[in-house]
Parts: sequence; C-alpha cells; structure tokens
Amino acid sequence: MESADSMQVSARGAPAHTYWETRARRFARGGWGLRAVCSYGMPGFYNGYIHLVQACALRRWLRVAPGVRVLDVGCGVGRWSRRLAASGARVTGTDLVPAMVAEARRRARAEHVDDRCEFLQCDAAELSFEQPFDVILCVTVLQHILDPDRMQMALDRMSAHLAPGGRIVLLEAAPSWSDARCNTSVFTARDERTFHEAFARAGLGCTAIHGIDPLPLKTRFLPLYGRLPRPLALLGLAAITAVSLPYDLLFGGRQPQRSWHKLFVLTRT
Repeated sequence: MESADSMQVSARGAPAHTYWETRARRFARGGWGLRAVCSYGMPGFYNGYIHLVQACALRRWLRVAPGVRVLDVGCGVGRWSRRLAASGARVTGTDLVPAMVAEARRRARAEHVDDRCEFLQCDAAELSFEQPFDVILCVTVLQHILDPDRMQMALDRMSAHLAPGGRIVLLEAAPSWSDARCNTSVFTARDERTFHEAFARAGLGCTAIHGIDPLPLKTRFLPLYGRLPRPLALLGLAAITAVSLPYDLLFGGRQPQRSWHKLFVLTRT
C-alpha cells in the first residue's frame, strides 16, 4: 500500500518510470532498501512491518530445490531474489528502472549470490525470455500498473513463461470488496474478483489464496496520515503497527477474505 507521503509525490503526475527511478535513487541503498520497495518514504518500523508480514506469507513458497529456475518480476532491490539464490535457485530478476537493477546487483555481490542470480531492466508487460521458469514470483507489482490492459498483458506474459507444472506466486493489494480509499496516481487496489477474471483470461487457475493483513486499521488510518501534525501522525502509525503486526502474523493466513493484500498461487489451466 502507498503512504500519504507517496500520495503527495505521485500527485505531481510523474510517469511511472520517473517515479520509481526517484524512489530507487533516494531510498534503495539505505538499510534493507525497504523504503524504496514497500511504502514510499514511510518510517522504518512501518516498512519493517510490511516486510515481515510479506515474508511470513511467502515463506512456504520461497522454499525451492537447488537448480529451480525462478523469475522474480518487479524484483526491486532483490530482497526475494537473493533469498532464493541463497537456497540454490537460479534466479532472474526484472525491474522497470535501472537504479533498482543496479542496487539488486550490488546487494547480490555483497551477499556472494551473484553467480546464481541475474538482474535485468524489463517492463512486466514486455517479458520475453527463451526459456520457461519453474516458479514466477511477483510481489506488489500489478497494483502499480494502473492501465487494466497493460496489467493483463503482464499476467499474460507471466503465464506464457511458466514451465509445465510450474507455479506463479502473486502477492497484491486485492481486497474482497471494491475499496478505492487508498488509491493514488501510482497505486490501485483492484478487488479480488477482478484478479480472478484476469487470471482466467491469462489461462491461469488459482490453487490457493492466503491472507496477509486482515486487521483493517492501517487502511483506515493511512488516508489521514498526511493531514495530521507529524508527531500525531507518527504516534498513530506506531500504535496501529504495534497492534496490527502480531494479529496479522498470527491470523493473516487464516483470514484471506478479510485481508487487504492477498497471496495467490496460480498454475496453468
């Protein structure tokens, strides 16, 4: 989900490429790079919360056998690519902007996994590789492709690159009901039904759905965040994060219908 800070930045109307390049240049090299790939410019404790609940949901699906070919679409700084490469997978990570790709490569070299992963600049709607992949991972990417036709193209390209018997692991903002309160000029929360219709058009079937963040406190608070005095905004965000984190970690997987973000496991039909 985008923050109130990102709403202010995105309101300037910058093209997606410029917006993501700006994020990467400003935040990608700091710490774990979460401010570049989670919620733009938000405090570290909040982005840490987002990363933890995502990692908890993805944990099972990041366990792959050595040699498995993985495509990480919208890899950002390579936080999942590097983890997969460390387990022995052969990983190709793609991202829209050069600054993200450069940082993912730098971090892979620092962690000595660069021999098992490569990073390329590529639009998700224009994926084109000669070989298929056993696993395709896509985390909070489609929610930033506002054009529905282009979002469908990205799903179609992922489906076309999936090896027989392979799976796509997709984590996106996908509320069970239509809810535009947090939408911005660079983010849209499509409801779950819209995703299932797009999956079907791409020749994909959903074999599992897992919840990520069923406690709705943050979706109610974030639209107000940028309008509150800074100390009060931070205090409110800290309180919401402290309550949401244990609840989401304990119950997220059991309450997919209440979750704002969902993890979909997809296979070719």
